Amino acid sequence: MNYHINHLKELESESIFIMREVASQFQNPVILFSGGKDSILMTYLAVKAFYPAKVPFPLLHIDTGHNFPETLEYRDNLVDKYGLKLIVGLVQDAIDKGFVTEEKGLTASRNSLQIFTLLDEIEKGKFDAALGGGRRDEEKARAKERFFSHRDEFGQWDPKNQRPELWNLFNGRKNIGEHFRVFPISNWTELDVWQYLASEKVPLPSLYFSHKRPVFERDGVLLADNGYMQKKPSEEVFEEVVRCRTIGDMTCTGVWRSSASTVEEIIAEVATTRMTERGGRADDKRSETSMEDRKKEGYF
Repeated sequence: MNYHINHLKELESESIFIMREVASQFQNPVILFSGGKDSILMTYLAVKAFYPAKVPFPLLHIDTGHNFPETLEYRDNLVDKYGLKLIVGLVQDAIDKGFVTEEKGLTASRNSLQIFTLLDEIEKGKFDAALGGGRRDEEKARAKERFFSHRDEFGQWDPKNQRPELWNLFNGRKNIGEHFRVFPISNWTELDVWQYLASEKVPLPSLYFSHKRPVFERDGVLLADNGYMQKKPSEEVFEEVVRCRTIGDMTCTGVWRSSASTVEEIIAEVATTRMTERGGRADDKRSETSMEDRKKEGYF
């Protein structure tokens, strides 16, 4: 199937160019890996960018302890397939040591607790650049990011103080203790990602394809039934044919009613839907500025 190959090749070329710029400008970069399609795409592009050598960046996965089991299985298989180095930062360790406090109640989530563990792993690893799979079409806060996004010595982001990026010239200069977040697939859309993954025949986690799963409904969003969440008496569990559009912590990742069982069917579904990709993410609904607030504090 022809997915506007020239357009996808231009996006691929831009992303690979940025990854090679990171390799040339920074001493110790790392790829942020969540197990979702965007971080899978990032990893695949990194393999292409440096082939036949191995990817010169390790993967860093911040594990909330509330991941979908399918995500962890896919992650480990991917690492083995490409001979990658994997670093796992555990949110549970930060809770056990008293660095962060676990939320309580019906809406409790470990999603925001990832910030401490992420910044801690960046500091421990002395990483000066962290490549993330954020895209400008995902969410209004992510639309404000540059390709090279500066973070201060506290890991924080100031959206009003960003460097110009003209003619693909990227400024990676920084002071001691600072680092950059780099977003090589900023210009991709959700549809671009799916079309590219289809054209390259990249294997994907089973979560993205329709499957039967116990779910319950909360505030108009279907959530996968799991042992990490407290349910209201009125929230009954039932089986539904669903799939994930994004993959994250089980406590805040909504699932979608869908019969799409192939990448081609997913592409057709994405092309016609009016609901945004993150429309099922409970963590984005906490406030009008929830994503931007978390990003300022050091989130992905």
